[in-house]
Amino acid sequence: MKPSRGKTPSSKKTPRRVINKAKDPVEVYCRLRPLGDDDVSVCVTPINGTTIQLKPPEGSHQYRHGNIKETHHSFKFVFPENVSQKALFDHVSLPLVDDLLHGKNALLFMYGITGSGKTYTMTGSPTDGGILPRCLDVLFNSLGELQARKYVFKPDKNNGFDVQTEADAMLERQKKELLPSVTCRTPSTPRTPGTPRRKLADLDELANRVRVPDNTRVSNIDEDTNYAVFVSYIEIYNNFIYDLLEETPPDPINPKSLQSRNLREDSDRNMYVNSCTEVEVKNTEEAYAVFLKGQRRRRVAHTQLNTESSRSHSVFNIRLVQAPLDPIGEEVLQDKDKICVSQLSLVDLAGSERTSRTQSSGDRLREAGNINASLMTLRTCIEVLRENQTMGTNKIVPYRDSKVTHLFKNYFDGEGKVRMVVCVNPKVEDYDETTHVMRFAEVTQEVQVARPQAVRHDVGLTPGRRRANQMYKKVIEEGGSVEDLKPIISLGPPFPCLQLCDPREDTTLHTLTAFLLEREKRRHTLREELLRKQGTFRAHLMEMERDMEQLKQENADLKMKLNSRNKSTDALEKRVKHLQQQNDMMMREQQLYEHDKREMESELATKRQKIQRELQEKDRLRNALKGVASSQKDKWQRECEKRVRATQLELETKMWVKDEKLRQLKEIVCAREQAKAKKTRTNSNNSTFNRSKSPPPKPSQPPVRLKHRRSKSTGNAVWVDHKPQSTLKTDTIMQPVYPKNKKTTAAPSVKDIKGSNNYMLTHQEEDSKGEVETKIFKGDVFETRGGGRAVQFNDVEKLRQDLPPSPPSNKRNKRPADEELDSGEWTDVETRCAVGIEGKPGASQPAAVHIVPQKKLKK
Repeated sequence: MKPSRGKTPSSKKTPRRVINKAKDPVEVYCRLRPLGDDDVSVCVTPINGTTIQLKPPEGSHQYRHGNIKETHHSFKFVFPENVSQKALFDHVSLPLVDDLLHGKNALLFMYGITGSGKTYTMTGSPTDGGILPRCLDVLFNSLGELQARKYVFKPDKNNGFDVQTEADAMLERQKKELLPSVTCRTPSTPRTPGTPRRKLADLDELANRVRVPDNTRVSNIDEDTNYAVFVSYIEIYNNFIYDLLEETPPDPINPKSLQSRNLREDSDRNMYVNSCTEVEVKNTEEAYAVFLKGQRRRRVAHTQLNTESSRSHSVFNIRLVQAPLDPIGEEVLQDKDKICVSQLSLVDLAGSERTSRTQSSGDRLREAGNINASLMTLRTCIEVLRENQTMGTNKIVPYRDSKVTHLFKNYFDGEGKVRMVVCVNPKVEDYDETTHVMRFAEVTQEVQVARPQAVRHDVGLTPGRRRANQMYKKVIEEGGSVEDLKPIISLGPPFPCLQLCDPREDTTLHTLTAFLLEREKRRHTLREELLRKQGTFRAHLMEMERDMEQLKQENADLKMKLNSRNKSTDALEKRVKHLQQQNDMMMREQQLYEHDKREMESELATKRQKIQRELQEKDRLRNALKGVASSQKDKWQRECEKRVRATQLELETKMWVKDEKLRQLKEIVCAREQAKAKKTRTNSNNSTFNRSKSPPPKPSQPPVRLKHRRSKSTGNAVWVDHKPQSTLKTDTIMQPVYPKNKKTTAAPSVKDIKGSNNYMLTHQEEDSKGEVETKIFKGDVFETRGGGRAVQFNDVEKLRQDLPPSPPSNKRNKRPADEELDSGEWTDVETRCAVGIEGKPGASQPAAVHIVPQKKLKK
């Protein structure tokens, strides 16, 4: 085990960054999304490598208001529709990776409306990777063997890093490998209500496919420095920050949801996400696996404009930690002040959208509102920055209104290169949203940010010490002589030329003085390093001695404890055997009890079935009695109504007969008075005439007229006769008349209903007398609004089977009016009046006289 190293003393801190007030504008690029169909109308056309043209279509808002002018917009570079991912990366992102390796910060974010190709530009596909996987490829291709071992650099949870020795790092590696904890497992994806996650099947297929790496590398890297790469992945959803790499315990029943994180400010006034998970990766595969793990948790949803629309802003941070090697070129210098951290932030902003086009509601509507609000805050901050820089004002930039702007405020106020890729969908439907994107891009290009400077590790150590250490190890392994090697630790270059040509020449003396001072400085540094290593070795030796004594004492104690535990173990084994025997007996008893239990459960089930059958039988009898009672009640009610109608008709007939008698009696009385008056005037005329008997008056019809109802089943319409298979054929004399155009079926289908105009359903049941009663329900078939068919019942025919009653006697069927006519109480006018006188107008004497012989009245 190697001894731990202490902090290397330094008399004066050397600044790693050179202060530079130079500024550069934000570089904005434009990429046009390719269209699958050549016939689709477009509103965006590239003119040259830096300019595009927007033409308002007829359905746009500006065209309706009379603004039909074409507009031109300029960018740093315009990528056409057929540009490759490789060309886009080399032009936009490769310089940012170069800056990252030289200690400079950089920010790259994708901007555009929903469905414009932002996520594809950032991630790409396995065969044609996007910006993010290519950045990882170039980064690890360039670092190669210059990476430090794992856990040499360790996050301090305050946006900084601590450095520890190789021995401590090895102990931590062994602890992680030999004692795997929950963090080593793949956590389950937590759920958030209302918002779906990405499809795991698609991401698993993406991870299993062979990825084509990018072999580009960056040169001019300091070989006397050790590097470590840390990645983190967060999302900003509804203005809350969530760690997509958060380790959660696996719980498939009730998975734990992600906890929101807060923004903090470190000692250098840089913003960072508190308690964010940072994973140290050593190659592209590990980093890409971490990215896919976060992608599984990112929130996406289906909208009218995009099948997988991002509902949050995602930020993938790549932090490169670098520190110089010690004087022998083997381990990292144990000085936290010498650590330099550079960061590359890849931001995939969610696309702005209009709810009138996406038809969002509920959670989708709330997500769209938060996305649009955060993008509006970003635009406001950019406009205020431009106004402060161009007009010299000092307005407060509202970074804190949104988590997106608050997180990246250091890039605009501090130093770091900022680039933006505007993704544009050239369809005419997206013209109104594209115009807002173009205005924002123009404003962004006018903002100036501080130019980043490279890091200088000026610690006064010999350059090339890593290579010298490797050469030394190689010679030792090959068994060569160490004396033939050049000194690994040197006091610098050889002495300069000391030849003096003139006594008054001071240049040589000044050069010699500076050389000696530099050599003295290096000698002092090496001496301090030697003293430090000696003290460290002595301290480690004493510590190991103390640990040895302590281990001996602990070993003796453990032996005593082991003996006592062996004794207790023997006793416990005996007890276990005894308990095992008792357990076997209890298991046998349990089997017997379970057998009895199964028999009792079977008996109980049988009794329950019997009780259930009895209850069903009781219910059936109850329903039958209810049916009998209801049918009997209906029968008596109909009988009562029939008797009431008969009584009412009889009374009305009697009243009519009485009224007729009174009228005739009145006519008779009036006729007698007139006859007496005429008799006095015609006494001279004694001749008699005989005339025939007048027919008796016909009784008028009763006031009630029975209506005749024709059967609904007649006609030429197409009928569907729904007659169940259980229908019985009745051999009665009277049979229902069915239409000719009918189709009889036991279970009508949709096709039968569509091809018919009418519908009849035959239903049979047993009445209270035990006879079969057949009901035919009839209805019309009409078409519904949805294109289906519906049946509306409008008639029912009842066919009841009864035994014919005995024929009634004539005496009972005789009407009361006929009985009264046959009785002696009713006579004709001629019967009561034997003499009839007939006169004509204008004659003084009667024209004819009728004399009828008298008739005996019937008694």
